[in-house]
Amino acid sequence: MSETRKKRPVLKIILPILVIVATVFALKMLGQLKPAPQRLASPEQGLLVDVAPIAATPHKVTVFATGTVSAGQQINLTPQVSGKISWISQRLVAGGIFWKGDLLLKIETRDYELAIEQARAQVAQAEVALATEQEQARVAQDEWDAIQFPGKGDPGPLVTHRLQLRQQEAVLAAAQATLHKAELNLQRTEIRAPFNGRIREEQVDIGQYLNTGTTIAIFAGTDVAEIHVPLPIAELRWLTIPRSNDDTGSQVVIKAPQLGNAVWHGEISRSLGEIDPTSRMATLVVSVKNPYQLNVSNPGPVLPLGLFVELELAGSVLEDVMLIPRSALHTGNIIWLADSNNRLLTRQVDILRREKDQIIIGNVIAADERLILTTLSGAADGALLRPVEIGENAQ
Repeated sequence: MSETRKKRPVLKIILPILVIVATVFALKMLGQLKPAPQRLASPEQGLLVDVAPIAATPHKVTVFATGTVSAGQQINLTPQVSGKISWISQRLVAGGIFWKGDLLLKIETRDYELAIEQARAQVAQAEVALATEQEQARVAQDEWDAIQFPGKGDPGPLVTHRLQLRQQEAVLAAAQATLHKAELNLQRTEIRAPFNGRIREEQVDIGQYLNTGTTIAIFAGTDVAEIHVPLPIAELRWLTIPRSNDDTGSQVVIKAPQLGNAVWHGEISRSLGEIDPTSRMATLVVSVKNPYQLNVSNPGPVLPLGLFVELELAGSVLEDVMLIPRSALHTGNIIWLADSNNRLLTRQVDILRREKDQIIIGNVIAADERLILTTLSGAADGALLRPVEIGENAQ
């Protein structure tokens, strides 16, 4: 009885251990009977790139440049006669606008009026002297004709007063020229605008005495403004440059970012015909009509002198070319393309022209090829791509 009781605790310990061992052995055997899972190869994804289809198209070349606005006409106003200023226009100040023929100032006229009176008196005296000499010549000729003796011959110029007449005619002509000059000097006491223009600087006032040739103001024309535009020589081939006054040059759009959205329109009027020896640049002149928008029913912005501007010069049209972003061109003039099988192609291209934001190349991209816009490291021909066209949402 006691031995039986001693065996029961031992069995309680051994039996659970035997069950656990049997279970582990059974699981191990079942695991060996199950076939091992096969490894599946993941499909190749390809390089994710942005692409864009490129089609050949005509393209109008635009040449970009900069320049500073200057006056098409500008002179120093100087009096041709001397004297004290007796009247001056209220507009004869910096910025004042004048039309051709407008009166700017007057010089005292009394001295010049007296000079005219004196010249007229000299003319009258010369006319009397000439008339007297003409009468004396007539009398001398009559007296010669009245002499009757054989072999008297022809009278000399002194006898007939021909020399005296020529002298008096010369005296009258000189007196008349003096009168004409005096009248011209009187007209010059009024200084008028030689063309439509604007006063840039002035240095005169009422009562001031002016000497002949003294600069009284700088006068700039308002009909036309000019912009001198330096350009590389290679750019000239795209532009139309007039060779005569009858020719029309390339149209130009003028912008001044510092003035907001202000835009003006002009055209190439001429070339200076020289190459700067330092910069190796040529200089074209762009003309802008009515820069101050005068006498216009709906005036636009004023184009002031001295303004630094940006210009877009319209050039010739290139047929059957392709335009690509600058970022799509790689070292060695190489572009990357995605073919119809989404494989990468590298292709060298000839550059026809580089513009501000794009590059112009020939028609070298086929219809089933697309331009790669993404920068790749280690790009190689044949690489598999996962292209996404610009504007398409990537999945």
